[in-house]
Amino acid sequence: MGWTVSITVPDVDKCIICVAPHTSNWDFVIGKLAYASVGRDAGFLMKAQWFFWPLGCFFRAIGGIPVERKNKKVSLTDIVVEKFRTSARMQLAITPEGTRSRTVVWHTGFLHIAKRAGVPIQLGVIDYADKRVMINNTFEPTGDTEADMLRVKSFYKPFKGKYPDKFTTE
Repeated sequence: MGWTVSITVPDVDKCIICVAPHTSNWDFVIGKLAYASVGRDAGFLMKAQWFFWPLGCFFRAIGGIPVERKNKKVSLTDIVVEKFRTSARMQLAITPEGTRSRTVVWHTGFLHIAKRAGVPIQLGVIDYADKRVMINNTFEPTGDTEADMLRVKSFYKPFKGKYPDKFTTE
């Protein structure tokens, strides 16, 4: 399909893979296939509405964790931190934009999860401009969420999603 894959970060037992830009459902397919092409497997968060029969069985089987976005009684951060604590191996892909639509407000949960679970964040890129998937950088959150998010957004600034008008780091 003309894509290149460059994944040079260590294959650690536990990490969060921050993935951006996220402007299309194709990002999931391309990202999952690219990661598998180097012999790795990552779970992922996905809105619960996608977990209907029979897709729900399929998504769970390939590492999907349904996210109930309207359920404010249960902390997704707490759930994922606990999964990290009780798993021997867990690599989890998270799209900080949380949507395929243009948004200036990125979700900070991946930073909180990484800090509380004591796991690194690997910065994953799906760049449609150059048709490449890369995970070549690791980011250690400092606990200063605002400063950390600025650094993460700055990293992603040069990359283009499938629909560039739907991606911003501003």
